[in-house]
Amino acid sequence: MGYKSMGHQTLRVLMIEDSADDAELILCPLKESGFAVYCLRVETIESLRDALNSENWDVILSDYNLPDFDAGEALTLLKEHDLDIPLIIVSGCIGEETAASLMKAGAHDFVMKGSPARLVPVVQRSLLEAENRRQFSLSQTALKKSEARFRAIASNLPGVMFQFMLEQQEKISFPYVSDGSLMLLGLHPSTLMDTPEIFSEMIIPQDWPSYCSSMTASANNLSPWNWEGRIRVDKETEVKWISLRATPRQTSSKATLWDGIVINITRNKLAEIEIASSREQLAELSSYLQKIKEQERARIAREIHDDIGGILTAIKCELLPWADGVSNKPVSYRKKAESIESLVDQVIDSTRRISMDLRPGILDCGIVAAVKWQAKEFCGRARLRYRVSCDSDEIPLDSELSVAIFRIFQETLTNISKHANASRLQIRLSEKDGWIFLEVTDNGCGISDQDITKPQSFGIRGMRERCQQLRGNLFITGKPGKGTKVSISIPENAMEISSKKPIDKNITPTTLRPALATNHQILTRILQHTENLDYR
Repeated sequence: MGYKSMGHQTLRVLMIEDSADDAELILCPLKESGFAVYCLRVETIESLRDALNSENWDVILSDYNLPDFDAGEALTLLKEHDLDIPLIIVSGCIGEETAASLMKAGAHDFVMKGSPARLVPVVQRSLLEAENRRQFSLSQTALKKSEARFRAIASNLPGVMFQFMLEQQEKISFPYVSDGSLMLLGLHPSTLMDTPEIFSEMIIPQDWPSYCSSMTASANNLSPWNWEGRIRVDKETEVKWISLRATPRQTSSKATLWDGIVINITRNKLAEIEIASSREQLAELSSYLQKIKEQERARIAREIHDDIGGILTAIKCELLPWADGVSNKPVSYRKKAESIESLVDQVIDSTRRISMDLRPGILDCGIVAAVKWQAKEFCGRARLRYRVSCDSDEIPLDSELSVAIFRIFQETLTNISKHANASRLQIRLSEKDGWIFLEVTDNGCGISDQDITKPQSFGIRGMRERCQQLRGNLFITGKPGKGTKVSISIPENAMEISSKKPIDKNITPTTLRPALATNHQILTRILQHTENLDYR
């Protein structure tokens, strides 16, 4: 605490004086200066000891020599009690050598009894110095506690806390390294601080450029330094992945000083690499299955068209004489033949439709023709107005890429028919700078963000996965009541980027079974009819 001359603060004075009159004269200037003085006068060493043990004192005013003891013994007693109380010698006769000896022993000052006015500034200065010492002691204690907490935290962190300095001459140093370096780097903190270049030597050559560039950028911009890379502690150990996070500041010498932490992220990094590898393998597998599916569709479409279609055509040709009305055959036979011919026509139409759904032959004419044909077929069935815009009449693409884009387009139209409730479509297909762009816009109810992200959105999920496999992008935006826009962008060399796998032609897609079953039922009915015919 501090004291002011006119503040009327209470001043607790312990006076070592054998004369009551002298004591009153000594206290008079202190009272006149504004102190509210509380004073206890003692004359013996025992009474001094009792006073020090029983109360707290702001200042001790002591005569040099008393009958039972002197000021030197009082100073010794203060040291024994470890008390920081200013002791001021107030004496009528004291030599300079004695005063100097007492000051060296711990007395704060001395004042002659003949100059009592000098006592006030001496007391004020002593009190101020005592308060400064008390505050300094409190700060030192707080600093020690803070350092102890910091060291306890640093020693228990799963990493290395550090200070790293980069000077203008490209000289590096570690002013501080925590004990965690022994576990992470296999180095004692003092070793790293004495030879800071050891850490740079641990970084594997492939990751050294990124380490340097990230450090330089952080130093130039005074921005956070974030780096992940690999180190090798020694030639016998495995590579470790570490994450470095530090905050820079500039020192008075224009050097850059980082405070940061390095942690071991090997386990997490290996897990990330494994997940990324698994995703890539799943993407390759999905692409492989898509390719198999398309080839199976094409094969089944050819077989349906060539085999079943050919047989049906032959059956119809055999029925023509009966449908023309042969004179020597009963009317019932002709009606039966007409019925069979009608069923054959249905099967032929169904076969043609299934074949086109499996793989439209129009795809052989290019993606532009296929998109236009599919838009016409779809909008004709759904009774929608539409417009197809293409920058060119022909966009040369790999056949597999054309099929993939076509399937995405088909799925887009399927979603529109199920959910959009639209009356008009705008379709745009273009090619620019090695990319294929397909946009489909409707004027329907507009898709919401919840619809896009809900788990049951298998159609959108399939479209997105196809685009990812082709290294492309899919964007879907919707406005309530104003429609939905689907934007697709795919690189023209997507099939070159994608991995190519051998095709297993023994796989039959289960999605074809319902349609084939329908045709089987119609053929069975034809056979039932023909069993009743007499060809004699």
